[in-house]
Amino acid sequence: MKNGNQTVMKWAQTALLAALSFVAFTFLQIKIPTPGGDATSLHIGNAFCVLAALLLGGGYGGLAGAVGMTIADILDPVYIVGAPKTFVLKFCIGLITGLVAHKIAHISESNDKKYVFKWSVIASVCGLGFNVIFDPVVGYFYKRFLLGQPQEVASVLAKWSTAATFVNAVVSVILVAIVYNALRPALKKADLLVSVGSTKPTAE
Repeated sequence: MKNGNQTVMKWAQTALLAALSFVAFTFLQIKIPTPGGDATSLHIGNAFCVLAALLLGGGYGGLAGAVGMTIADILDPVYIVGAPKTFVLKFCIGLITGLVAHKIAHISESNDKKYVFKWSVIASVCGLGFNVIFDPVVGYFYKRFLLGQPQEVASVLAKWSTAATFVNAVVSVILVAIVYNALRPALKKADLLVSVGSTKPTAE
């Protein structure tokens, strides 16, 4: 695949995975109401952010998850105020996953299925592990100091968010491990597996 086609393919796949992130979060979530009229949820939206980072690199993958899930937040009256936080955190998930998968393990250069499987799981755990820690922490300070919620409400929401985010992470790691390692050889055979040489969206 020529460089120009690579770039077009990356942006097309980024848009597709952003759409999948949006759909997964918007229509496949279980919303859990919390004090203060807020909510947390069980969902698989993050799985597509991680999948995008494994397929396209950290920058494109992070952008796919950030755009898809931020739009989902904007269109939901419960989550709209958290949209800026969502964009930053999902972008970071992609960057971390891509860093581990492509800058440390170089999985796009390997044909060893066991090696790729192992490092795709490790990269997913790193990206989603970041989210398990920082989503409730950033959420607490965001709601407490930027949105002015009472400390008690922000603390309860952070605890609920930690539990939900952990469950989401476990489910997403399993889902991504299955989907990525089944999808990768199929895309490669069809000459649709793009070259990953950067963790940020630049033409290659």
